[in-house]
Amino acid sequence: MKTLFIGGIKSGKSAQAEKYTLKLSGQKPIYLATTEFIDVEMEQKIEKHKQNRKSDFITVEEPLSLANTIAQQESVVLVECVSMWVNNMLFHKKDYADILLEMKKVLALKQDIVLVLNDVGGSVVSESILAREFVNISGKLSQYIASECDEVYHIIAGIVNRIK
Repeated sequence: MKTLFIGGIKSGKSAQAEKYTLKLSGQKPIYLATTEFIDVEMEQKIEKHKQNRKSDFITVEEPLSLANTIAQQESVVLVECVSMWVNNMLFHKKDYADILLEMKKVLALKQDIVLVLNDVGGSVVSESILAREFVNISGKLSQYIASECDEVYHIIAGIVNRIK
């Protein structure tokens, strides 16, 4: 089963995806952390996420190669988060074709996978070319992921709405 949790920043999507993943898994699930340590604020955010999930998950860190990493796991995998992974891919000079190809490989895997993604559809149009590229790629990718997932949940203010 492939499941997507999508919502705005600080909407509660991570917490809801973690609860869902724990219920879905018969054994300790994998928490695939995609965020690279960029600055002190990000390091603090990562530390808070680690404290929140306690020892409920086995944490695997991988900023780029999702499909190969997931293929090696034997339990349900929570990918937290696809948005940071897209950011990493752009930082490492990957284009939309590279990003889409990797995501197609991920969604073709047999494992149960839960994906967390920021909804950028309500964003303002940025003056930054890179920010606009991120929003465009993230928007197109979210449409693809949602079309391929068995279930899609939209989170607003901590409230979960199943939309597929």
